[in-house]
Amino acid sequence: MSAAFGAALLLAVLIGLSLGTLGSGGSIITLPVLVYVARVPAHDAVGMSLVIVGATAAIGSVVQSRHAGIDRRAAAVFAATGAVGAFAGARLTHLVSSDVLMGIFAVLMTIAGWRMLVRGGSGGAARTCSFRRCAGIGVALGVLTGFLGVGGGFLIVPALVLFAGIDMKRAVPTSLAIIACNCLGGFAGQFRHAFVHWPLTAAFLGSALAGMAGGSVITRRVSADGLRRAFAWAVIALGSAILAGQALGRAGLV
Repeated sequence: MSAAFGAALLLAVLIGLSLGTLGSGGSIITLPVLVYVARVPAHDAVGMSLVIVGATAAIGSVVQSRHAGIDRRAAAVFAATGAVGAFAGARLTHLVSSDVLMGIFAVLMTIAGWRMLVRGGSGGAARTCSFRRCAGIGVALGVLTGFLGVGGGFLIVPALVLFAGIDMKRAVPTSLAIIACNCLGGFAGQFRHAFVHWPLTAAFLGSALAGMAGGSVITRRVSADGLRRAFAWAVIALGSAILAGQALGRAGLV
């Protein structure tokens, strides 16, 4: 096993750990890990990312819902509309170059990191999940999922808290269920276009599930606030590094 492959699998453990702890965040690392560490072509990495993130989120949602519960109405509305949006978003991926795809991804990573840093605790508790509001947000998040190959949890969790009035304990397994459905819709749209390296995907998935198991344990024992801040800074750093690398590449310095 090469050092790069070992490093990629170790990072996959961290992906599962973040999903299990926060119900978000880890999926936005999957694509750059596949592209820059495992050396998978960007367009192929999108489809692989959807499989890894979707399967990890599905299993994590089942496990965590036994302890914290799940908001079935919000999950159903976000998941159904998100899967449609993800299928549509996946059709757009192959209309842009790999550099543009990764550039968009890096910008969203940086924005998401700042959102995680400045986000309040449980701000929308008085709201309920009205169909029109939640369906509109679900479609938008689904398009993002299919286009970029991310689960969207870094936006789904705040949306569940702010627009559906769900407390953080239930928001995590609910977010994981929505991510799984969005990834399924996105992969359906990607299937004809992307080559999936199944042995590598299976290895990543196994590592991510190991991290998910650890994250589920941590969720019951440790406050997520400190972990969220640390992860937010990691996301900002990684997104900034991708943008810096692309800028240096265009300047001919790398």
